[in-house]
Amino acid sequence: MKATYRVVAVPWSPSLICMEAVMMIHTEPQHLNQVVKEMKDHLNQDEYAEIEETINALEPVQVIKVLSRLSHRHRAIVYRLLEKDVALTVFEGLSPALQSDLLGALQEHETAEVFLEMSPAQRVWLLDELPAKVASKLLLGLDVEERNQTSTLLGYPDEAIGRRMSPRFVALEAQRTVAEARQYVDEELATAETVYYLPVVNDGRRVLGEITLRSLLRSDDAKVLKDIMRPTHTAYVTENAETVARRITRQGAFATAIVDDEQRLVGIFTLDDAARILEYEESQDVSRQGGVEALRRPYLSTPVLRLVRSRITWLLVLAIGGTLTVQVLSVFEDSLEQVTALALFVPLLIGIGGNTGNQAATTVTRALALHDVEPRDVFRVLTREVRTGFCLGLLLGTLGLVITGFIFDFDVGLIIGLTLLAICCVAASVGGVMPLIAKKIKVDPAVFSNPFISTFVDATGLIIYFLIARAILGI
Repeated sequence: MKATYRVVAVPWSPSLICMEAVMMIHTEPQHLNQVVKEMKDHLNQDEYAEIEETINALEPVQVIKVLSRLSHRHRAIVYRLLEKDVALTVFEGLSPALQSDLLGALQEHETAEVFLEMSPAQRVWLLDELPAKVASKLLLGLDVEERNQTSTLLGYPDEAIGRRMSPRFVALEAQRTVAEARQYVDEELATAETVYYLPVVNDGRRVLGEITLRSLLRSDDAKVLKDIMRPTHTAYVTENAETVARRITRQGAFATAIVDDEQRLVGIFTLDDAARILEYEESQDVSRQGGVEALRRPYLSTPVLRLVRSRITWLLVLAIGGTLTVQVLSVFEDSLEQVTALALFVPLLIGIGGNTGNQAATTVTRALALHDVEPRDVFRVLTREVRTGFCLGLLLGTLGLVITGFIFDFDVGLIIGLTLLAICCVAASVGGVMPLIAKKIKVDPAVFSNPFISTFVDATGLIIYFLIARAILGI
């Protein structure tokens, strides 16, 4: 079955076209579910001819979805039945973790063939997922040039953009004429990552500007590139990959030049690679904010034991942190015995405090990722969050005072109102500042976000609650 497309009357944009295509494909989940079911039935009965006919009738993006829902062994069988020109496209569309799983199930000669067809940047993504022995063996199977290109990328730090850039680019010398540049691009077409972005360099390979393929094709043959090039964005090879990825998406650039400390061109970084990095980073941050480790695989393809491992560590950490809350309750046990109504509001106060802190942490973590704030803005953020928390606490506290005072008595209502005011101020302040502190000490802000903030606010919120209760009730 082919994917369905429709024309949309909006201003042209590659991202909108891609989004529309993906949305149309996502409207066919029932069809894909049926395909997966039929595929499993054919696999169980060794009906490979039917599998081959079905899988090769799908679009590559649909094949990827089908493979992601199959077991390791079945995935390898179905992948072998793909047409050769489609197989590589499908393989490159899989996540690095699934690529690693698939290579483990393929035979050695099949693995080597797939690895050879990949670009150096894609190989690095995959090698990061493979055991060291397997990675070394695959590298030795490459020819000298391919091995050198891949090894160069592997030599950069894990988080550096140099590890994700493409060394396959077409650079044009500023003194070339348009006619000479066209001929050179045509000669390099087979090996280049892309020719839509063409950096312009001087004799020392220092980046001077850029020219697009469109401009090159439309310009007069006799013109010199330095006269028609335009300024370009660059990034240092040791810069953080996520930082560069966010910058290129904000700039709306198709690609950016990657340079060394002497401004010499060493690679290019394209928008599709930026999207891949941001998807990975966002998935990791969202998972950690929810108290789990990122799976890096589709959910249905993840073994149950891996799901357990992704969650158990955080649960243990949070359980230990939860003992602080229990300890606080034991300290104020006498107060609870004298005024039993106080115990009724503990879940409410804990919940509001945790949610307020999580809201602030999520907002500031996002602002950090977008470079709206930096660690040096800690006092500005603290001031804003204190005011935000005060306003939230004032609204919730007034509501709590009125409702609780009407149901119980004025003193209990006053306790709840003042506690909500104080907890919201503390929670918002802690939630806003913790991501900035994490960034300053070079720790992922997501690690210090929701789970830890909730645990901290729970304990401090109860202390505030009982201290206010003691002061008002004199217990």
